[in-house]
Amino acid sequence: MRTTARRSKRNVAIVATGQTDHRSKRPDVNIIEMINEAVRRCLADARMTIEEIDGIVIGNMEHFEGIFFTEMWSVEGAGSFLKHGMKITTGGTTGTSLALAGYYHVASGLFDTVMTIGWEKQSEGETTAGLIFQADPLWERATMSGAIGSFAASAAAYMHKYGITEEQAAKVAVKNRKNALNNPHAHLRMDLTVEQVLKSKMLAYPIKMLDMCPTSDGACAMIFASEEKAKKIYQNPAWVIAGVTRHDQPFGGDLQMVVNLRTLRSATEEAYKISGIKDPLRDLDVAELYEPCTFAELSWYEAAGFCGPGEGGKLIDSGATYMDGELPVNPSGGVLSTNCIGATAMIRVAEAAIQVMGKGGQRQVPNVKRAMATGFGGSWWSDVMILSKTP
Repeated sequence: MRTTARRSKRNVAIVATGQTDHRSKRPDVNIIEMINEAVRRCLADARMTIEEIDGIVIGNMEHFEGIFFTEMWSVEGAGSFLKHGMKITTGGTTGTSLALAGYYHVASGLFDTVMTIGWEKQSEGETTAGLIFQADPLWERATMSGAIGSFAASAAAYMHKYGITEEQAAKVAVKNRKNALNNPHAHLRMDLTVEQVLKSKMLAYPIKMLDMCPTSDGACAMIFASEEKAKKIYQNPAWVIAGVTRHDQPFGGDLQMVVNLRTLRSATEEAYKISGIKDPLRDLDVAELYEPCTFAELSWYEAAGFCGPGEGGKLIDSGATYMDGELPVNPSGGVLSTNCIGATAMIRVAEAAIQVMGKGGQRQVPNVKRAMATGFGGSWWSDVMILSKTP
């Protein structure tokens, strides 16, 4: 499926964001209370009340917790009582799907203000069971079911094809989790060395424990507003310039799709065309990539056009994607540092917006004018949003 959010006559901006402080377990709150934390923080960021929000779009990976009809029972936490609302669940891309839906609802003229909410409380569910519930558990658990096995196979293919090394992948873990030290919301904030990553527990060759993202409890909320409303709410909002989604189904163990991630390549190419971006490494100031494992970030540098095929390892070696590099990637710490799945992709958009709005605090990159956020999930689906300081 190919869907594009092009520039509309009605400009739309992200005016506020709110996140919980993400953890492996949040026993201090139930799901509704956790959602409400993000909502309250988002409203406080905008200096708005819930009465000023026209519609609510909410979503998570429902089968992970095994609790369905999210949009109905979370009303009190989401603030959606007597408001227009809808639910979206699209796998790992849920968060960016929510963001795109929030954008469309405002760009279409249907609403002036829309709040999007993504969440996951994985400590109250079973992620692996959720991933393989339609398959044979005796076979799938022992083979390549779910994220770890799939990424291990694709990472091995990536290394074989291009000569990418485990050391280069380990640098991604070191970079992102060091960035997370400056992010008060991040789940894993760690000052690592390459050696520590390489010596961590082997999960499925070549994926080691510190190569993979965690399972997190957390929620994220954002407010999308029309141009007239946005200028009244915040002086320097993050304007949505482009939003593109690509849904595709790999067949027959198509590892080349993972290595090259054609959905991300196609989505970024169209987003760049809409945004007038010729050289993403130069024209973008920040990128928040959805990288479930270290090897994915290297491969997706290539898919996003930051470098040529097989050059992701060289790009990390050059330092170009570090905080002081030409294009900082994942100043927030990325998915390797926080992974509350229903919110994960939305956090990428929220963090990109934070950078454009200049609200990043210690994780702020100087003079950000354009930022990109991506979502990934399902059957290797990809979403891309590009935000700008100017409409």
